[in-house]
Amino acid sequence: MSGEPWLILPTYNEAENIEALVHASAEVLRRAAPAGFRILIVDDGSPDGTGAIADRLCAEHEWLEVLHRQAKNGIGPAYLAGFSHALQAGAGYALEMDSDFSHDPADLERLLGAVARGADLALGSRYVPGGGVSDWGLVRRKISEWGSVYARCVLGLKVRDLTGGFKCFRREVLEAIHFDSVRSRGYAFQVELTYRAVRAGFEVVEVPIVFRDRQRGQSKMSWRIALEAMWLVPRLRFR
Repeated sequence: MSGEPWLILPTYNEAENIEALVHASAEVLRRAAPAGFRILIVDDGSPDGTGAIADRLCAEHEWLEVLHRQAKNGIGPAYLAGFSHALQAGAGYALEMDSDFSHDPADLERLLGAVARGADLALGSRYVPGGGVSDWGLVRRKISEWGSVYARCVLGLKVRDLTGGFKCFRREVLEAIHFDSVRSRGYAFQVELTYRAVRAGFEVVEVPIVFRDRQRGQSKMSWRIALEAMWLVPRLRFR
């Protein structure tokens, strides 16, 4: 692999999860990227002390960095800040993952393996054979499935899981799609990045994963985020 992989972890009130998640992710990345890796926590001013935990961990591990932001203004801007920081530091790959164990850190190795075999963007996909969702009720499951189908139909894409947030980008993808001009914040942010990558001609592969509902802390999902996606997805197509 050319260039270190950077794992970006956006946090807001993840004090119950962040330490265990950092250690679990680092264990996998040591195996998947023996030449070196970095983990970047992007904390949006969490009032529960997440930032202080992140700072303590950063003092203990040379491969960990923390980026403190003053306000909670959406997962999209948090990732954009993380991507910019990682690319400026020379990252060869940028991974994104939820910070609540909804995504299994063990799957980081599979995403990195997919790009090592030639993919430009590897998506952890719930909606391809072998993928799935655990611990969700029927209503939430159907909303998620419908959201991906809606975005796929409107944008004319073959990618089955457009709203997921478990991804590995080659550096060249982020540079080519001008990610710093993305304005979406929630589900639509994930859709927009993948749409831009496909439009730019990059190879996108879906790696099956099982998504699990968080066991600790409070979900950040809201109807406002879902409605934003419904409104913004058609605008992506006709810009």
